[in-house]
Amino acid sequence: MNDAPLWLLCSLLVGLLIASGFFSGSETGMMSLNRYRLKHLAKKQSGARRAQRLLKRPDRLIGIILIGNNAVNILASITASLICTRLFGPELGILVATVSLTLLLLIFSEVTPKTIAALHPEQVAFPASHILKPLLKLFYPLVWLVNHASNALVRLLGFNPNKRPDDSLSTEELRTVVDESADEDIPYRDQNMLLGILDLEKVTVNHIMVPRGEIVGLNLDDDLETLLEQIVNTEHTRLPIYTGDINKVHGFLHMRRVSRMLRGGDGSLTKEAIKRFTRETYFIPSATPLNVQLINFQKNKRRIGLVVDEYGEIEGLVTLDDILEEIVGEFTTSQVQMEDEIFAQSDGSYIIDGAATIRDINKATGWELPVEGPKTLNGLVLEQLERFPDGLACIRSAAYYFEITGLAENMVASVKVWQSPVAEEPDMDD
Repeated sequence: MNDAPLWLLCSLLVGLLIASGFFSGSETGMMSLNRYRLKHLAKKQSGARRAQRLLKRPDRLIGIILIGNNAVNILASITASLICTRLFGPELGILVATVSLTLLLLIFSEVTPKTIAALHPEQVAFPASHILKPLLKLFYPLVWLVNHASNALVRLLGFNPNKRPDDSLSTEELRTVVDESADEDIPYRDQNMLLGILDLEKVTVNHIMVPRGEIVGLNLDDDLETLLEQIVNTEHTRLPIYTGDINKVHGFLHMRRVSRMLRGGDGSLTKEAIKRFTRETYFIPSATPLNVQLINFQKNKRRIGLVVDEYGEIEGLVTLDDILEEIVGEFTTSQVQMEDEIFAQSDGSYIIDGAATIRDINKATGWELPVEGPKTLNGLVLEQLERFPDGLACIRSAAYYFEITGLAENMVASVKVWQSPVAEEPDMDD
């Protein structure tokens, strides 16, 4: 090799630097691949399948890459020493070779290829797998020897070399993935729907139910004329049927069955007929998570149920549509109802009906009022006051002000709410 022409040594050095860059970039590209995207691409791309098979044994993959990288770097060092010794003499040549080769390796064989591979792992890793796979087969005995020696050292240090990383995602990690997805990958509305599904397990039915005082139903203590008027004017498909009090519920009446009764002519609509056409009541424990209740609705072929507390008292009513709204967003009728309860003011405050739910308020305003305690604004205000107010009052809770603007007999009818301005913290990067 000492007698080789200078141009041949220089060409060899360039080739070794390129080979070193290949191994460095391959390592970064392979290790930077998104495992979930790789599983998807492996269904239709051969390069992705090869990369996936190589990554099943990362110790062997790293072994062949490092063996190749170290081999070409050593050869590059010898070649650079020969070139510089001829040009600058034996003493100065070694120094020049060391400095120049270090810079060349750092710039052209380490930083540049690794940066490109980190930014475009698939474009680097998939083509590289064509070369790495046959190299692994060719040098398998050496890789096997190196891996066994390395694994023995890993065990001595107290680690398990056979343990594989868990690629599964927790709910919060999946939420972060959806949040960070670009709009061109997942449209904004679809992101909200996916996040809504993930949030179902955090929300219970008593967060979204229609409160007991707002349940619309047929009271059999009323006369038939009143019942008929309610049936004709109702906007609901199903109505609870009860006698005197909602806790004495008989079941749910579907308006489709009412039409059958009315086809019988005058006198066909009776209280006994209403009872006969009702379907038995479906009760839901108040602490049931929405994801569980969605499955229960499907399993029991139901679309509506009454929410009960631990004592069996009816707290409210929840429907399948209420749960679906948590996923796809508010339907038109619910949105209109929300607008009838929450009125934005020119000064940035809101006049809100006391019966409005905390979740609806947060959705409409973007606030973060606590949802773990009382479910309505009336309940939240009374909890803060710890008594029923004698007159109009103003209180503060965290970053929010509540000014009672109206009282009913046993509840806060309306409240003016606004958020206190918070000074922004200075940006340390500016």
